[in-house]
Amino acid sequence: MERYSNGDNAAFAELYDAIAPRLIGYLRKATRDDVAAEDLMQQTFLQIHRARGTFIPGAPVMPWALAVAKRLMIDSARRRNVELGFLVDTSVEDDRIAGGQTDAASTADLLDAHRVEHRVQQRLDAMPESHRTAYRLVKEEGMSLKRAAELLGTTIPAVKLRTHRAYRALRAVLREEGGPL
Repeated sequence: MERYSNGDNAAFAELYDAIAPRLIGYLRKATRDDVAAEDLMQQTFLQIHRARGTFIPGAPVMPWALAVAKRLMIDSARRRNVELGFLVDTSVEDDRIAGGQTDAASTADLLDAHRVEHRVQQRLDAMPESHRTAYRLVKEEGMSLKRAAELLGTTIPAVKLRTHRAYRALRAVLREEGGPL
């Protein structure tokens, strides 16, 4: 991965051969769908390719790759639920995808989760655009501070400050609602 992150495109084949078997096994077990697992594996490698410049030399590759895959599975499940018009407590969905066993959420739990989600979205919408954008780029999209600063035309410390302020405001909503911090 270090060679690939430093621009050695030929190293991708070695990287693929090294992590693909374990990655596809994880995805098949989590999704129980070979087609979805193959699709998610391709998306994972695409994300790895896009984020290769942010890879920390010396860091283990497999946990990073699995984290990317898990995030893509969760996002895919959420998109499917939105497309189908389901109201889903995403924390339950996250546990199911990660392989944990959970009981079906009650209607009250789902409504409570929806209310908290609505409050968080309201707080996000009420933030200054600069804070909201910095937060979404860094925390939701996983963009590096450096890349976010370049994209926003500002400094890394400014992006850190905006992201932190947005994060603090959203934590306050969760604290008010009694949700997870």
